[in-house]
Amino acid sequence: MEPDDVSVREQIFHERVRETIIFALFFFSLYIFSYLVITHYRKNAEFVTDDNEDAIVNRIALWLCTFSLSVSIGAILLLPLSILSNEVLLSFPDSYYMQWLNGSLVHGLWNLVFLFSNLSLVFLLPFAYLFTESEGFVGSKKGVMARVYETAVVLLLLSLLVLGMVWVASALVHHSTAQESLNDLWEYYVPYLYSCISLFGMLLLLLCTPFGQSRMFSVTGNVLVKPRLLENVEDTMNCAIFEEASLSRKLTSGTSCWVDLNLDVLKKQFLSIQARRMSLDMRRKASPWQRNVGYPLVMLLLLALTVVCMLTVSFHVLELLFDETAMPRGMENPLLGAASFSMFGSFGATVQVVLILYLMVSSVVGFYSSPLFTSLLPRAQDTNLTEIIGNCVCLLVLSSALPVFSRILGITRFDLLGDFGRYNWLGNFYIVFLYNMLFAGLTSACLIKTVTWAVQRELICAFGLHKLPLARTAVPFKLILASGLSKVQ
Repeated sequence: MEPDDVSVREQIFHERVRETIIFALFFFSLYIFSYLVITHYRKNAEFVTDDNEDAIVNRIALWLCTFSLSVSIGAILLLPLSILSNEVLLSFPDSYYMQWLNGSLVHGLWNLVFLFSNLSLVFLLPFAYLFTESEGFVGSKKGVMARVYETAVVLLLLSLLVLGMVWVASALVHHSTAQESLNDLWEYYVPYLYSCISLFGMLLLLLCTPFGQSRMFSVTGNVLVKPRLLENVEDTMNCAIFEEASLSRKLTSGTSCWVDLNLDVLKKQFLSIQARRMSLDMRRKASPWQRNVGYPLVMLLLLALTVVCMLTVSFHVLELLFDETAMPRGMENPLLGAASFSMFGSFGATVQVVLILYLMVSSVVGFYSSPLFTSLLPRAQDTNLTEIIGNCVCLLVLSSALPVFSRILGITRFDLLGDFGRYNWLGNFYIVFLYNMLFAGLTSACLIKTVTWAVQRELICAFGLHKLPLARTAVPFKLILASGLSKVQ
């Protein structure tokens, strides 16, 4: 064997070891962060029980959920890390300390995230749910292993059922391919199943992201302190204190004059008034800079991100009509450090990263704000294990579709790596074009409705018209204008 061959093999070996160490540190960091997040929301009573068997089962299911959540975060960071890696290599092309950052490392990260996403969605999370619901076969010895056997058998039968449905679906769509690939389970049917799940995630992102972008303004308004607009906070604060004291006396006195009132109604009113009083107290203590500068700046930032996102999608729609390279496609060998993926250089790449993260946050806000999934919203120290598993499934579906979602909308020109670019429907022009048009239309409709209703609501509250015996939706604009003129006079 020649010395050159030995040196090449040693170099390949050291590169593989280095990549393995980096991947291990990366996923270990994500796992620690995910564990802290889940332990913040989990219900501690399920893990401190008299039955040691249930505690062990719940702990194992929690570990599987933590791993799935770390994979979800890794899927969210795929595109941002890839884009930033390319810009770092462009800025420091000859740096000795950046030699570890290359296309092989990024491509391996994409493949690992795809593999772990498949593993979590198809096996780990269903196993976690079935494991918590299992009790062991009838007549068998009770214990953790009996639950493992039952869960494994049920999961195997469920997997065969799902794979059979996938084979039937693929046979209807691609008859010849399905017959030739019947024995090729891992290379065809599992990616095909993941492609269907990713398509479902794309549809979910299409519905949740526009709704979440409109909800971001109201959610941020509830967190931050709004500026005072024709409102005397001191008087409102005193009224809230008097109402809270009055309800407190009614709850503690128990006199006969309040027998006809429901005690639960009084408690809800008391908690509502208490929350309102605390909100007013926070507004009263807020500094003028926080109230008059912080809130408008955050709202302007959200508005700017939404406008830039809409302009990017609109420009991408025009690109789809005149440029074939605008279609999303897969890339096997990424060449990092050759050219920037934005026409504005590093600044444009940074904007792309911010937009991708903003779309993910908006989709999560829209998902938990929708009436169908509001019950899944986790509560601190009060979320049971079944709800945690459901949240992990939903977040993994959304996050695994985020790279494809960002590339279809034209947020970035970074092509999809690995198996993310193998989806057959990505090359269909009509699907991609219709998806962009639907996203632009839904986002515009949600924003117009939210802005008009928010302006009308704030004007009604500012001029005191909410105290009139009229429905808020029936207050005409002339009445708002007349009330404002009278206050000015």
